[in-house]
Amino acid sequence: MAIQPTQILHAALLVSDLSRAEAFYGGLLGLTKIERSLKFPGLWYQLGDSQLHLIASDALPTGANHTKWGRRPHLALAIANLDAAVAQLTAAQYPLQMSASGRRALFVQDPDGNVIELTEQR
Repeated sequence: MAIQPTQILHAALLVSDLSRAEAFYGGLLGLTKIERSLKFPGLWYQLGDSQLHLIASDALPTGANHTKWGRRPHLALAIANLDAAVAQLTAAQYPLQMSASGRRALFVQDPDGNVIELTEQR
């Protein structure tokens, strides 16, 4: 059975300069900036039912934490059943990381190394 995502929740991009990115995304494009609860530097914008997350490239973890996939550019998709997704991805031998935030979410890499976040939404 397929995992069957139901919608795009957000796309996350790396930016080298938050002020310059804010001038482009918030100023020039006119996107609506929203509050964010994460501790590392970044900006979030609302676009209809989806969001754009900008992550400061200097906020990327180094050392032992450099492998946190959620701080890499990624696409987040809504799914109905996280446990079923974990079982399917594990059976297909895809490595995954559970979200460190405590949310019912995981990160997986596609065959080309692109990070995909799957978040349970019922």
